[in-house]
Amino acid sequence: MTIETLSTRITYENPWTRVREDIIRRADGSQGLYGVVERSDFVVVVPVQDGRVTLVEQYRYPVRERLWEFVMGMWETRPGIDPAAIAAGELREETGLIAGRMTYAGEMFQGAGYCNQRGHVFLATELTRGETSREATEQDLICRDFSMAELEAMLRDGVIRDAMSMAAFGLLRLKGLV
Repeated sequence: MTIETLSTRITYENPWTRVREDIIRRADGSQGLYGVVERSDFVVVVPVQDGRVTLVEQYRYPVRERLWEFVMGMWETRPGIDPAAIAAGELREETGLIAGRMTYAGEMFQGAGYCNQRGHVFLATELTRGETSREATEQDLICRDFSMAELEAMLRDGVIRDAMSMAAFGLLRLKGLV
C-alpha cells in the first residue's frame, strides 16, 4: 500500500522522544492522520551464565510500578552507534557485567503502529563482574540472578510484564540460544 505524506509537523520534542503529526494520502485518495513517536534504536541484553540469567528491577514512572526486566537502553545523544556497543555499555552500566561474547539474535519494533523505535536483542555470555556505572535515573535499580526455571515461572505467572523482555526471551528460545 502506497501512502504519500502531504505534511508533517513536530508537536513535541525532548532529548529522548520526538512526536510528529503527519497528514497522509492513501492509495485510494482518502486522507488521514498519523501521530508518530520517534525514538532512537534500543537494545535488550539477556545475560546468561551457568544456567542463570540476570534481571534488573527498577521503578518505571509512566506505569508507577517497579518492574523486573532484562537490561535495556538506548544512547539518544549518540545516534548511529553500533547496537553491539550500546548493548555492551548498557550491560556494564546497569549490572557491572562484561560479556566475553555478545550474540546478536535479531530485531523488533516496540510498537510499529505508532513508533519508529527498533530494538536489537543480544545474548550476553562468558560474563565477568565489574563495577556498575549507573545513571541518576537508575539509582534505584536492583540487579539479581535467577535460574532459568525461576525466570520461566516469573514470565508464566505475570511477575515479568515488560513486553520487550518477554519478546526477547521468546526470540532467544525459538532460536535455541537459551
